Amino acid sequence: MAFSHTVLFIALFALIQTPMTIVVGLRRLKTDIHFLDGGDETLLRRMRAHGNFTETVPIALLAMAAAEYSSAPSLLLWAGGGLLLTGRLVHYATLIQVGWGNGRAVGMACTFATLASFAVYSLLAQAGVL
Repeated sequence: MAFSHTVLFIALFALIQTPMTIVVGLRRLKTDIHFLDGGDETLLRRMRAHGNFTETVPIALLAMAAAEYSSAPSLLLWAGGGLLLTGRLVHYATLIQVGWGNGRAVGMACTFATLASFAVYSLLAQAGVL
């Protein structure tokens, strides 16, 4: 079975994570802070934005792969992938720009909805309900 939807979203998220990682490194070079955040709020925000992305995206993509393996409809895969993408970008932008706000909550809600949708679909499909 081909994982065309999941592979596309893996590639997109990898392309997004690359500059997230680079901006952390650039801030470390500028501030000469080599470990932790050294009390630099900009570095801390960048680290947490990158960290949260790294903590949530891989499991969401694994759940997407499980749903696709379980023959999820293309619409579910596109909608879930798009919702995850939107949620992660909104969360990242909010954390970088203001640190706290409704955008973080919206971003996490989109991420959790994606995770839950793919997981529930996969479980129901494996149970023979779908």
